[in-house]
Amino acid sequence: QVQLVESGGGLVQPGGSLRLSCAASGFTFSNSYMSWVRQAPGKGREWVSDIDHSGSTYYADSVKGRFTISRDNAKNTLYLQMNSLKPEDTALYSCARREGFGLRFLDWGQGIQVTVSP
Repeated sequence: QVQLVESGGGLVQPGGSLRLSCAASGFTFSNSYMSWVRQAPGKGREWVSDIDHSGSTYYADSVKGRFTISRDNAKNTLYLQMNSLKPEDTALYSCARREGFGLRFLDWGQGIQVTVSP
């Protein structure tokens, strides 16, 4: 029923840009707290960014100033604009739905690969 489907990943050179999308269905997207999370090879899961129901945004220090999270409620879609990409940004990126108060994760997408390499 609940689905989160990521798209827009791929291979990019250092300094380049990518825009990830997450198509949501099966819940009321406009009232949902949404996140991007990533996992690099050989590393644990790392929280990247949040956007709440009102559009307030939050970022990990590692991506602040380079990434921008946004949402289009009319399209039930979450976005992550990634600029000035670095090799250390290489990871599987997943979108997720969180509860709005305790912030526990409720649903996950399948993830999409982003590779930053010369």
